[in-house]
Amino acid sequence: MMTRMPHIQLGDEINTRMAILPGDPKRVERIAKHFDTADDYGMSREYRSIAGTYKGRRILAMSTGMGGPSAAIAVEELAKLGVSWIVRIGSSGSLKEDVQVGDLVIVTGAIRDDGTSRGYIDTSYPAVADFTLLTKLKENAEKLNFPHHMGICRSHDTMYGDRNPELYRKWAATPAMASDMETATVLTIASLRGVHAASILNTVSAFQSDVPSSVGKYADHERLSMEGEENEIILALEALCGLKEV
Repeated sequence: MMTRMPHIQLGDEINTRMAILPGDPKRVERIAKHFDTADDYGMSREYRSIAGTYKGRRILAMSTGMGGPSAAIAVEELAKLGVSWIVRIGSSGSLKEDVQVGDLVIVTGAIRDDGTSRGYIDTSYPAVADFTLLTKLKENAEKLNFPHHMGICRSHDTMYGDRNPELYRKWAATPAMASDMETATVLTIASLRGVHAASILNTVSAFQSDVPSSVGKYADHERLSMEGEENEIILALEALCGLKEV
């Protein structure tokens, strides 16, 4: 009997242990353009799903929507289907002057300033990326000569919070490089469920810029942001294909 997950509406037909998780459903279609063959599983809620082969490896691309709660459901239900290697690809705001629009941040660990991961376990539990995936991402970013950084991100839940300017200054004064809304959740839950996970963030908002307006430029296919998105897609695909453990 086929197992079917209630929210993502996928079952054993995905037939893969590897997944790339963007937030935006449209980004799934842009990932699928790199597949040699593809099976389109449509959309359920915010979860757009296409599985296909890339250099002989079958990989699922599935969107998670915005924020921790929907990302958590994605990781939980994929884990139940046997997915054990996950790379999140997302957009982020820069917390450092030298992290420029279009640069990638390969996340080594995330500040758990979100609500979802706190609902799982105390914040003293770290949100860290899987070492094997990190190594593959670093190797391929260097080989492909993609502009990139490796470091900490801060994950949060408030795009329009009144305290955002104050919080931005606080975290920009630390070694944290970028901010997003899902990485801490994905890394924490993946770790708790025995799933190998990593996160690549494409910088769409420059240091000390207005994040919502920058995201708007991203939606209009602003050149540097879209180049960064293409780079993170290729980087995730190459890293997963290079795994010997799968």
